[in-house]
Amino acid sequence: MAEIRGNVAGAEQFARAAAAVVGVVFLLVGVLGFVPGVTTGYDSMTFADHESGAELLGIFQVSVLHNIVHLLFGVAGLWAATQARLVAPVLFASAAIYGLLTIYGIVIDKESSANFVPVNSADNWLHLVLTVGLAGLGWFVHQRLHGGHYDFRHHGHPAV
Repeated sequence: MAEIRGNVAGAEQFARAAAAVVGVVFLLVGVLGFVPGVTTGYDSMTFADHESGAELLGIFQVSVLHNIVHLLFGVAGLWAATQARLVAPVLFASAAIYGLLTIYGIVIDKESSANFVPVNSADNWLHLVLTVGLAGLGWFVHQRLHGGHYDFRHHGHPAV
């Protein structure tokens, strides 16, 4: 019985650590988006429109809104790290949001007012990688926490 509890404790510790790392990375990216030099074209940053000339690391188009979104994902990650049961749902929800952002970035005209986040092609690729990475990490965490199976009696619906 101690071995089973040890496995559960290890899985919970892993889940919480994974969420904390994701949260810290997003917070760091959100803060760095406000740092001149790390963000090129900082003087041309707008709150939320396609004319923001600011680029994080000279690659990823950002705005004040875009940076705030990163900060919010960071807060969500740190919040999920407080309880292992929150980690997989937060990772799956984050993956879904990034999936929508990927589609949004592909279908909008990047020079129109519809590009209010704003995003460029580099952002689209990064958002796609984040979608897959966050979903994969969510699945892995879920598998570790639930021993590779899903218990419908406690959750009522299958995981995404």
